[in-house]
Amino acid sequence: MFRQQRPNEKKGTYLNFRKQSLDALCDVTDRGAYANLRVKQLSRNLPQREAKQAAALVYTTLDHLLTIDYYLSHFVQGAQKPVVRGILRLGVCELLYFDTPAHAAVSESVQLVREAGKPALAGFVNAVLRRVDRVREQLPALPKEPLKRLSIQYSYPEWIVAEWLNSYGEAETEALLSRPTAKIEVRAQSPFSTAELVNALPVESTVNDLDENSVALEKGFGFASDPLFLEGKYTVMSQGAMLVCRALGNVRGKRVLDACAAPGGKSAYLASLFENEIQLTCFELHEHRRELLEKTLARLHVSAEIAQKDASAYDPAFENAFDAVLVDAPCSGLGLLGDKPDIRYSKSDSDIGSLVSLQKSILSTCQQYVAPGGILVYATCTISRRENEEIAKWFLSGHPDYSLERMPLPLENDGMLQLLPQRHGTDGFFVARMRKCI
Repeated sequence: MFRQQRPNEKKGTYLNFRKQSLDALCDVTDRGAYANLRVKQLSRNLPQREAKQAAALVYTTLDHLLTIDYYLSHFVQGAQKPVVRGILRLGVCELLYFDTPAHAAVSESVQLVREAGKPALAGFVNAVLRRVDRVREQLPALPKEPLKRLSIQYSYPEWIVAEWLNSYGEAETEALLSRPTAKIEVRAQSPFSTAELVNALPVESTVNDLDENSVALEKGFGFASDPLFLEGKYTVMSQGAMLVCRALGNVRGKRVLDACAAPGGKSAYLASLFENEIQLTCFELHEHRRELLEKTLARLHVSAEIAQKDASAYDPAFENAFDAVLVDAPCSGLGLLGDKPDIRYSKSDSDIGSLVSLQKSILSTCQQYVAPGGILVYATCTISRRENEEIAKWFLSGHPDYSLERMPLPLENDGMLQLLPQRHGTDGFFVARMRKCI
C-alpha cells in the first residue's frame, strides 16, 4: 500500500510520510491531540497521495492500538520512550494490517528510529519487528475471559466493554465492537434538493433508509474545496444526527432553541427541514465554538439569534420562551468511535460521572425555557445508559409536568431511542422526546 520513500529522498517542504505519521500518532497518544484535527494537518506537509497514506496509517494504528500493544508486550520488556513506542506501533500496524512488504516495514522503521535521534535503538527496533513478522501467522493467543478478550481483540478499554456487556450481553457487544467503519454521509441544504445533490456529487452515492435527506457516499473526496459545499448547497452530517432533529416533530413557524448548538449542524438541518420558517435561537458557551457555529450557519444561509451563553446557567429572560428546545448535551462521544477512534483512549470511567452532573444541570435549566405544551428533546452521541436512559428517567421522576411522547421517526420507540451501529447502521445516538403539560 505504501510507496517506499527514504526520509531524505524528497527535499523542501515535504517530509517522509512515516515521520509525519509518527509525529501525528505521538501527538494523539502522548500529548492529547484530537486525531481528526491532527490528521488534517498532514496535508500541509505532504503531497495528497502521501497525506492519505499517512492518515490511513495513523487511523489504523489508533483503531487497533490495544491489540498492537498486547502483541508487543510479548516481545518487549519494560517501558519505552514515546517516540520508540510510536515507531514500534506503526511498524506492527504495517506488518499486521497493510500489504507493505515485511522487509520494507522493518527497514523503514529502523531508518525512522535513526532519524528520530535514537540510533542506538535501531537494532532493538529491528529485532522486535522481525520477531513479530516471524510469528504473525501464529500470534499470541488472546485471553479467554470475555471482558479481556473483547477489549484486546477490538481495542477498546475494559471499562467501555464492561459497560456494554452489562447493557447488551456478550453477543450484541461483540457485534457493536466489530461494526464496520462509519459511512461518509452528507445532506442537501434547502432549497437545494437531495436529488440535485445526488446528481451533483462527484462520487457514487445512495439515499439512506432512515432519512430521505441523508446520502451515503461510496468514498470520500475533497469537500472543503468543492464549490457546492462552499456555496452552502450541502454539508456533512450523519443520519443519526438528522434523526435527533426530526425527533422535535413539526416546528414550522415555531420558536426553537438549540441549547448546545456548535458546530451548528443540527441547527442548520432544522432550518433546512422547514425552509427556514422557524424562529431559531442558538446557545453556545465557548467563544471559539460560537465562531464555528456562526461560520456554519453563514455558509448554509441560516438566520438565527446566537447567544454566547452557558446552557446550565438559568436566564429568566428565556422563561417559557420556546415551543421546542433541543438539548444536545455534552457527552462522552462513545457513539462516534467509528469516526474518532482516539475517543476511546482519551475518556475514562470517571469522566462519565462529571458529564452526568453537567447533563443533569443543563437539562434542569433548559426545561424552564419550554413553553407550556412545548417539546423538550434530550440527545447525546454516546452509548452509555448512565448518560442516556438513566438521565431521562431521572429527569422525568423529578419533573411530573413532563411526560415521554413517541417520536415521529421511522423506528419503533416509546419516547426514547438508542441508535446502535450494528442495529441501525448509524452512529450511536440517543434521543428522548418529552412534552410539557399545559
